[in-house]
Amino acid sequence: MSVVLYYGSGSPYAWRAWLALEHKGVPHELKTMSFAAGDLRTSEFSALNPRRRVPVLVDDAEDRWPAGPPLFAADVHTRAVQRRMVREADQYLARIIERVAAGDRAEEARSDLQRDLNYWESVITGDYFSGALSAVDLTLYPFLALVLRIASRQPGFAEAGLVGSRLSAWLDRMHALPLVQRTWPPHWR
Repeated sequence: MSVVLYYGSGSPYAWRAWLALEHKGVPHELKTMSFAAGDLRTSEFSALNPRRRVPVLVDDAEDRWPAGPPLFAADVHTRAVQRRMVREADQYLARIIERVAAGDRAEEARSDLQRDLNYWESVITGDYFSGALSAVDLTLYPFLALVLRIASRQPGFAEAGLVGSRLSAWLDRMHALPLVQRTWPPHWR
């Protein structure tokens, strides 16, 4: 097996890469890195990624998995919308989640999170965010699973209404997928 994914349990960015490999059916080896043990600070890992962040995908070729389910739609317009949505999740939702996790200005962070979750509630178009299961779903699910995990641990944070009915149904659908179950962060079990 020539594909190795260096992964940090619970990292939404690493989880997203793992979900994509599972979705595409790409055989891979998983190397779980420990944030607490300093695995990302070793010289060996720094040689793979000088920024010392996960995920790191080690492979002998790029873009070589055309078989299996696609991550993006074939239609140009739909693909552009999907890429925009992935970028929005990375740009906006991720920053809000970082603030929630840090506990910074809790009320303001909760309000911003609610506003962003309302946005995602308004743009879901069916069973998945843009038709068939795509990179959008594989990007958003780790972020939302993480923020709901954080919210469940902060008193008073997870009030009713944080997640709307369509987003809640989508979360349930995603959670039931075998690829999500296979990739569930080990330390969350």
